[in-house]
Amino acid sequence: MTRIWLRALPAALVVTPALLGPWLARRSVDESMGKPFTGPSGAAWLGTDRLGRDVLTQLLHGGWGLILLAGVIAVIVTGSSSVLGSVAALRPRAGALVERGADLAVLLPPVLGVLLVMLSWPESGVLGVITVAVLFGIPYCARVFAAAATCVAATGYVESARVCGESTAHIVFREMLPNMRELCCAQLGLRFVEGMYIASAAAFLQLPGSLGAANWAIMVRENTSGMLLNPWAVLAPSLAIAVVAVGVNLTAAAFGRTVRKAHA
Repeated sequence: MTRIWLRALPAALVVTPALLGPWLARRSVDESMGKPFTGPSGAAWLGTDRLGRDVLTQLLHGGWGLILLAGVIAVIVTGSSSVLGSVAALRPRAGALVERGADLAVLLPPVLGVLLVMLSWPESGVLGVITVAVLFGIPYCARVFAAAATCVAATGYVESARVCGESTAHIVFREMLPNMRELCCAQLGLRFVEGMYIASAAAFLQLPGSLGAANWAIMVRENTSGMLLNPWAVLAPSLAIAVVAVGVNLTAAAFGRTVRKAHA
């Protein structure tokens, strides 16, 4: 349990202020502090951005949308894929469809899908980003679950439940998924990383109505020109994205191993 807290600490140190950022920030997100790209000072701990705004304030306001969106994507993709993969292991025909869908999803990059959906359906906003992430994430993730569920489906307790005439829903939710807790946690962390990647890419490309004007990805894009003057305007949001993605992934994996040991 101590290892989980140690791995979760870096992510918690970034996620908590990001989620509470709008309430922790001392200034408005649009308030100007003076000259653009000035270095850190007592008034602006991380300096100013290209419009003379406080980088720390921008950092506090710009993270919660990405984190929340990535979390929603991770939960939807992991939950749907775990069920679909378990059903595919029990039903060979469904398993063949999952494999073909995974092959198609691998061939088409998610960023291309984001571009196609957001440019052809500009009013979709966050819903469009979630739709793309789910459509591209489920086939591959379900294939991973199907491979793991095949071994679980061959166990004695699952065979016994099938012989007794239990429904597919009962077998999936009562017999198979509880025995794939570690995989569920691991995939939840990986899907969160993918969600951060897709959400950040949509924001970085400034696709219509993606996540608004203030977020970490746009901070990186807009302040690159002044990186030599105030590198924190770019480094701070970049590090925040990396720490959150990697930290949540490591925490989920460590939690999954702990759950497995507890039920061993």
